[in-house]
Amino acid sequence: MVKLDNNQLVPTIIQNATTNDVITLAYMSPESFELTLNNKQVWFFSRSRSELWHKGETSGNFFNVESIHQDCDSDTILIKVHPTGPGCHTGNETCFTKELTDLPEFTSTTQHGTILEQIFTTIEDRKLNPKKDSYTSHLFTSGIEQISKKVIEEAGESAIAATKKDKDSLIYEVADLFFHTLVLIAALNLNPTNIWEELEKRKN
Repeated sequence: MVKLDNNQLVPTIIQNATTNDVITLAYMSPESFELTLNNKQVWFFSRSRSELWHKGETSGNFFNVESIHQDCDSDTILIKVHPTGPGCHTGNETCFTKELTDLPEFTSTTQHGTILEQIFTTIEDRKLNPKKDSYTSHLFTSGIEQISKKVIEEAGESAIAATKKDKDSLIYEVADLFFHTLVLIAALNLNPTNIWEELEKRKN
């Protein structure tokens, strides 16, 4: 028996079966666990998108299962895998690359705090799996120059709204600016993590 949390999910640790490095921690639902057992490749449940997620489906970096264990309290799963590529979306072998030597600043991970990552996940999906009626897919088809023009356009409209002290318009235009900037980042095969790391350098 495996105990589920309040969201009917179970935290799952992914470990490299060859190196013993811990690759990541994600969540599984009963459905994703069944798919993992049947396909011998790891499936997760994405909390941000509220849907099943076949690890490697878009990136090609699959987790091939060697063994599955549960802990002594039956509320955590450990899966040892043979990855076919980098385990982290940043291109690193593991998600745990930042060593903590001092007490960090703790922040609450709320839906609003992760909304950019959620949107970026959808943007990347539209890039890799274009949809006919998707505006995002159309942007990628139009090319870097056109996407860049949209970023400039939305930056200008944000500035105009601020100059007019139109708060409602400013919120709308900045949201547009953020969205198109994320598309531009994805078009150049970057991701928000690269931006967060640069901002970390500027905190002082």
